Amino acid sequence: MNLKEIKELVDLITEKGITELELERNGERLKISRPAGFRAPEPAAHPAESRPAAAHPSLSAPSPVPSVPAPVVPAPAPAEELHVVRSPMVGTFYAAPIQGAPSFVQVGDRIQPGQVLCIIEAMKLMNEIEAEIAGEVVRCYVENGQPVEYGEPLFDLRPAVSSAKRS
Repeated sequence: MNLKEIKELVDLITEKGITELELERNGERLKISRPAGFRAPEPAAHPAESRPAAAHPSLSAPSPVPSVPAPVVPAPAPAEELHVVRSPMVGTFYAAPIQGAPSFVQVGDRIQPGQVLCIIEAMKLMNEIEAEIAGEVVRCYVENGQPVEYGEPLFDLRPAVSSAKRS
């Protein structure tokens, strides 16, 4: 698979709103994924104009995939001050130290400063992401194994009363 074919696949999943694609061909395996909330920019309206199927001659048309709604996570009360833990780098999010092990934290867990929340793998290096404050995990934005971007929200934390008084 060459770079042009990969770019065509990325363009296709962006255009169709697909969040994850796995392809295996001639012993090569490719997985492309993006955050579930990601929306591609809407193309300008062109009446009665559509892209012909021949635009991607090396690709067969994907069969329609039923849309599965993402799990609904209740939003915290708007007046509540939450601490957002953001990814300090581009990489892959891991909720547990090894596959099959319990997650470092789960929604509802009480945490302390320095406690490991997750691991971000970047360039084969495992980087532990630690809590900066004491509090409670309110929300996890990312699923295990999902790629993350720099600055992408990972967790919402409700500061403990003693942490909220610090500046």
